[in-house]
Amino acid sequence: MIIKNIFWDVDGVLANLNYAYYSFLTQHPKYAPLYGNIKWEQLPEVLPIEPKYGALELKTHPTLGTELDYDFCHSPEFFCNRPLYPHVIEVLKELHDKGYKQYTLSATFDVDVKKKFLNTLLAEVTDFLTIECVQHGKFMHDSAKEDMLKSCFEKYGLRAEETILVDDRIYNQYATINAGAHPIRMRCEFTSDLPKNLNWIPEVKDVIEFRDWLYKNTSMK
Repeated sequence: MIIKNIFWDVDGVLANLNYAYYSFLTQHPKYAPLYGNIKWEQLPEVLPIEPKYGALELKTHPTLGTELDYDFCHSPEFFCNRPLYPHVIEVLKELHDKGYKQYTLSATFDVDVKKKFLNTLLAEVTDFLTIECVQHGKFMHDSAKEDMLKSCFEKYGLRAEETILVDDRIYNQYATINAGAHPIRMRCEFTSDLPKNLNWIPEVKDVIEFRDWLYKNTSMK
């Protein structure tokens, strides 16, 4: 398999969104009275993981989902409190040196806010990493990433069959396949298993494991 382009989801792949969720739930003045004492491992009890997502989402809270999501997105001190996972910068730099074209792919409530945050978070690699964001609801598909990928293929002259999207959300695996690219699933301690019809998709636990998989299973020529 020839791979020349890598699209990275940020939240849950490059950056620890669960860390941001935990800080938000336990420290935000509005929600700390409810969740200030929960332990890290109790996050899935507060935010039940829906099969569609396969990962933690504020919007899956049984009663407060919309409210939580809104307050999180409008609280910069929590929204931007998602540190990079270990080794992200070094792996991105190594892949750049190998000749891979790399992009981030994020759907967000405010493109300008998210781009500003990502340019700060990934400042060490923005000389080669192209940051792409789109407004939630801009496209008709359930996942904006299907349309985003197709748009980027045209914008940057990329071939879908030479492209990988690394993402943790299950619905984005479908989006990747529909766009003609190759899906790779990133796992963490809170992600649920893929459905049976997607169990052929490679899964990795971090960027190091992804890099090793890439070198072993693909080439650039």
